[in-house]
Amino acid sequence: MEILCLFDLDGTLTDPKEGITNSFAYALKAFHLAVPDASDLLKYIGPPLRESFGDFVPAGQIEAAVAKFREYYTVTGLLENRLYDGMIDLLRKLKADGAMLAIATSKVTEYAEKIASHFGFREYFDFISGCEMDGTRSAKDEVIAYALKKMNPDNKITTVMIGDRMHDIRGAQKTGIESIGITWGYGSRAELHEAGAARIVDTPEELYQMLSKFSEISAG
Repeated sequence: MEILCLFDLDGTLTDPKEGITNSFAYALKAFHLAVPDASDLLKYIGPPLRESFGDFVPAGQIEAAVAKFREYYTVTGLLENRLYDGMIDLLRKLKADGAMLAIATSKVTEYAEKIASHFGFREYFDFISGCEMDGTRSAKDEVIAYALKKMNPDNKITTVMIGDRMHDIRGAQKTGIESIGITWGYGSRAELHEAGAARIVDTPEELYQMLSKFSEISAG
């Protein structure tokens, strides 16, 4: 399979709902702010952290809010997470077919590495592209561009970004690669369509079939 698959992490490979909402609650309480219901915090799963805290605190307090979030997340929230059903089978089949796999996430690279190792799927990925602790390279197009620089510098391999939010689709558009939206995460089908996703799948098996078609087209 002649293809490079870039996977989003939160909401695509794993369901981080508990850890992220708990970390937001911890940070907001530290600022004596009202904590929204967990369901109202779901929209913040996926976007860059500093962008999300802009909805809660003044610009001058964003870094302090991020630090409080990480105070909880680094110790506890990181592993309040679960791998989506069918994901290991998908990754195993893609690797067996010869696909190149990388993670492209707005999450800090160090955290992404720990999650991938803890939940047993790091071995399937050739590279993890994430952001730095200071927020450098946090926009999705920047994360994708960095992965392409490392994995496909000559642009000779068909590359597809796979994710559940508009940021994944728009990041792919900005970097000139294909994308596939998935519906088992935290972005709605409507959000993915509005972002410009031409291909949306509902299960890991459908994703595998779609990626196989991409590979066949590129090989032809």
